[in-house]
Amino acid sequence: MSLINDDLQQLLLNYCEPESELLQHIDRETNLKVLMPRMLSGHYQGRVLSMLSKMVSPKRILEIGTFTGYATLCLAEGLSADGIIYTLDINAELEDMVRANFEKSPLNSKIKYILGDANETLNQLDEVFDIVFIDADKKNNGTYYDLVFDRVRPGGILIVDNVLWSGKVLQEKQDKDTRNITSFNDKIAADERVEKLILPVRDGLFVIRKIG
Repeated sequence: MSLINDDLQQLLLNYCEPESELLQHIDRETNLKVLMPRMLSGHYQGRVLSMLSKMVSPKRILEIGTFTGYATLCLAEGLSADGIIYTLDINAELEDMVRANFEKSPLNSKIKYILGDANETLNQLDEVFDIVFIDADKKNNGTYYDLVFDRVRPGGILIVDNVLWSGKVLQEKQDKDTRNITSFNDKIAADERVEKLILPVRDGLFVIRKIG
């Protein structure tokens, strides 16, 4: 899923902040025990998410798609003293692992882990968010974006993962999944309510800033 070669990827890792022991543990356990471990954000993308969060110093973060909790903990690193991150996921099979991972973190009290369909659980939250990270079922990227947009404060940031789709977005003939990604990217490009850019980090991060 990386868009750059292994040697350059290693150089980037050499020049960024190291992973904590807990994040290393989550990475290792995910790769050993969980199907599709490539869904994990990983070291470099995790540091990007952490840096963006620290630059905003958010009071409220929403994450749609917890997986095993790696990105959750990275985003939580930037929370203000009274900050909270809500992380939504539908996969109950991973609940025990995820809760165990969070309990090992000093940030555990700031994390609200909610299981269920995000289309429904999101309606339970009466919050305005400083950062939203969308990393769930890709076909619903546009749906999640529309659902949360009015709940993001002016100047707030939405981040959407996997928007380069292993480079398949460059192909003229696209399968259904790739067309969904391309349609979402086009939707954001045409949205005059936001400033936006794609960072070629891992599988592509769309960073979107709400204007005014």
